[in-house]
Amino acid sequence: MKRYKIINFLFLLLLFASCKNNDRQQNNNAETDIDAARNFIRATMDGDYRTARTYMLSDSMNTQFLDVYERNYNERMKPEDKEGYKEASINIHQLKNINDSTSVIYYSNSYFKADTHQLKVIKVHNQWLVDLKYYFQAKKDSLP
Repeated sequence: MKRYKIINFLFLLLLFASCKNNDRQQNNNAETDIDAARNFIRATMDGDYRTARTYMLSDSMNTQFLDVYERNYNERMKPEDKEGYKEASINIHQLKNINDSTSVIYYSNSYFKADTHQLKVIKVHNQWLVDLKYYFQAKKDSLP
């Protein structure tokens, strides 16, 4: 009887893990680099970090960066700023195609207009994903 319970538990665990990976692929419906960037930006501005993760290249650095953003959003951001970002529009200023599977999107938002940001979007296994590391590397490189 114990053996049956262990096998059943392992089967359910595998089933859960496979469903979780399928959900990630189904949630990311970005057909283009712009779609992936826009959907990622919108999700982060709305505080929907679960959705944002479906549009992000999943590696340890990107995950750590997004975790920091999520903690900041949930623990430090003022409610009026959260509302301002939720109501803001995304302004795409430029799309720079590096090659057929890599683009850099330059954007700002209507709530905090002063800064223009950039995101690198790459195509991996026929899916467009944001590489958040590039955002921090570009900022570092632009400092005097």
